[in-house]
Amino acid sequence: MPAFSAKPDLIDRHVAFLTYDGVKLLDVTGPLQVFSDANELLGRPAYGTTLASLYGGPVTTDTGVLLNTRRLAGVGLDTADTLIACGGNGVYTASRDNRLLAAIQRASEKCGRVASTCTGAFLLGAAGLLDGRRAVTHWQRCKDLAEACPKAEIDPDPIFIEDDGVWTSAGVTAGIDLALALVETDQGRDLALELARNMLVYVKRPGGQAQFSEALKQQTRSVSGRFDALHFWMRDNLTADLRVDALAARCGMSPRNFARLYTEETGHTPARAVEQMRVEAARAMLENPAVSIKTVAVQTGFGNDERMRRSFARQLGITPQAYRERFAVEVAESVSA
Repeated sequence: MPAFSAKPDLIDRHVAFLTYDGVKLLDVTGPLQVFSDANELLGRPAYGTTLASLYGGPVTTDTGVLLNTRRLAGVGLDTADTLIACGGNGVYTASRDNRLLAAIQRASEKCGRVASTCTGAFLLGAAGLLDGRRAVTHWQRCKDLAEACPKAEIDPDPIFIEDDGVWTSAGVTAGIDLALALVETDQGRDLALELARNMLVYVKRPGGQAQFSEALKQQTRSVSGRFDALHFWMRDNLTADLRVDALAARCGMSPRNFARLYTEETGHTPARAVEQMRVEAARAMLENPAVSIKTVAVQTGFGNDERMRRSFARQLGITPQAYRERFAVEVAESVSA
């Protein structure tokens, strides 16, 4: 007897993975495995999957592994189905193929959902499907995607985003998170959680989680790397005195000169960087329901929960309590599983 039963009105969905020469193998196989495992847990073929390309036939992945694909136009997608454009270094050449873009547009008009893994967002953008929508891709390519898609709002932080039926995900393994979210939408939360446990991944990472840490963000923003060591020290000492005077002294600089150079290097003030790092650390602690909000505030350097609440409002537009109510349950369930 299967562990789960599919909802009668949400079964027999088809998922087509759009590939091309140079597609990243994991961008295809990671999400593909999610849908295959969902069928196994459900005990029935709730998902049919197809590897597709513009003309069909063999496609060479970035690893050299060949994928046997079907012609996209012949897959026969309808409103219950999903088209996923996969990422890879070949996406930039593929995005200039007008025939492929036209095929994507036609397919998107027929299927109920369109999605992308990693840089597959460039294909959706080139086909005009990101216009007027929020989207994400690998953090290293977000700036390029924003330039390529000026009518889209590119958010470099989330692991995945859904906007009006178009789903985009960040780099590589975030495609697994996106696929789990699609399964949850179709079949319910219990199945998605069980899939995540079986695949030994973080139990349904929320889409709003950052792609990478604030310390790494500061490092990548820095032009010269002058403040790299300081950023990682800050991350490990959030309860220390992190005011400008103290940080300047640690760098052997005057407060005025430090504040000026820091802002020039990173694009924002030292106080902003400190707040972002503390919010990031607090988010991680809030996902553990056993730790009180007051304790989180103290241990992440805010001092009190009211100061932390104001920072969360500025940074995330949500209170610490609301963040916990949204995300802590999954951690609690994964611990008890």
